[in-house]
Amino acid sequence: MHAITTTEPGGPEKLTWSEVPDPVPGSGEVLVDVAATGVNRADIMQRQGAYAPPPGASPYLGLECSGRIAALGPEVSGWAVGDEVCALLTGGGYAEKVAVPAGQLLPVPKGISLVQAAALPEVVCTVWSNVFMVAQLRPGELLLVQGGAGGIGTMAIQVAKAVGARVAVTAGSRAKLDFCAGLGADILINYHEQDFVTAIERATDGAGADVILDNMGGGEYLDRNVQALAANGRLAIIGLQGGTKGELNIAALLMKEGTITATSLRARPLKEKAAIVAGVREHVWPLIESGRVRPVIDQELPMPDAAEAHRAMDSSHIGKVLLTAPRRQK
Repeated sequence: MHAITTTEPGGPEKLTWSEVPDPVPGSGEVLVDVAATGVNRADIMQRQGAYAPPPGASPYLGLECSGRIAALGPEVSGWAVGDEVCALLTGGGYAEKVAVPAGQLLPVPKGISLVQAAALPEVVCTVWSNVFMVAQLRPGELLLVQGGAGGIGTMAIQVAKAVGARVAVTAGSRAKLDFCAGLGADILINYHEQDFVTAIERATDGAGADVILDNMGGGEYLDRNVQALAANGRLAIIGLQGGTKGELNIAALLMKEGTITATSLRARPLKEKAAIVAGVREHVWPLIESGRVRPVIDQELPMPDAAEAHRAMDSSHIGKVLLTAPRRQK
């Protein structure tokens, strides 16, 4: 088979379409013929040498895919060769084939094409596990999404609105904010023109956001996010675009009785991932199949053009960028 490989950390030009050995499914795994894979910020970090795969994971980029089951490993039940699936991966999505633990498989939702389904697993599992399983967003509460126009942001808006929450988003342009509004966002904050803490205070009469989904992490964002929290608010950190370190006013966190969590989906044990995937299938898949939630796809590119897809991630885009396998499955 072929896969996107890298010989050393660096820019998008380091990505090469190369011939590599076929993966072999182990016990509890299935082999998937890949139709498409989603491009995620974690892929950019891995290409740069800042996010190594966990021990035993595929060395190739790609944390989600869609495709058809080509073979079943030992101790697999409930799936059959030929099933159309999408999957949460620990790596290996930028390839023509990938071995996947059966607990991380999802059926392609009704009404969604095989290729479109590649835009779902990573973002839906991230949103469900952080916003709902950990932060426990409830109907009527306010969710603030930092970076509302990205793949995770566009999914978070839709799922939160579907369960009856209010949503505030930050984005860097009017076009992105308008798109978020079309998905249901209630409070729109242009971070080039507004201070998000002040904007949240004004929009909530000083109450603050009950849950904040943050892809920035460190720098000034850590303390600023705490300032924007409501009493008993929950800050869920899922990214490090603002840096790996930040100062925190613990007194402010104490006064609000707030909670800060930080999670990485990729490194979680198989049982935890399987539980997240099961929750997604039970709670979010019906929303997708009813049309209340949909994947937002900015563009699709051939998998050998992964370098161009990585450049697109660093430019202005809305939603997901997908890579399609050369022999695209229909």
